[in-house]
Amino acid sequence: MKQIKISTEFVTLGKFLKLANLIQTGGEAKFYLKENKVVVDGEEDNRRGRKLYSGNIVEVENQTFEIVKK
Repeated sequence: MKQIKISTEFVTLGKFLKLANLIQTGGEAKFYLKENKVVVDGEEDNRRGRKLYSGNIVEVENQTFEIVKK
């Protein structure tokens, strides 16, 4: 499981995709989420504005990420 470290209270799903190096720009998030299955804490979600907090587990492209506050 890879950790994505954030310094703020939360990060949006779109920003997470950038931090995880799954997309290059924020504009790609909408298209990426249409084409790829993303699971947050066991629940499929495709809202790029979804807030992710420390402790959330995100599964995408056969990878698992944990959100961790710095």
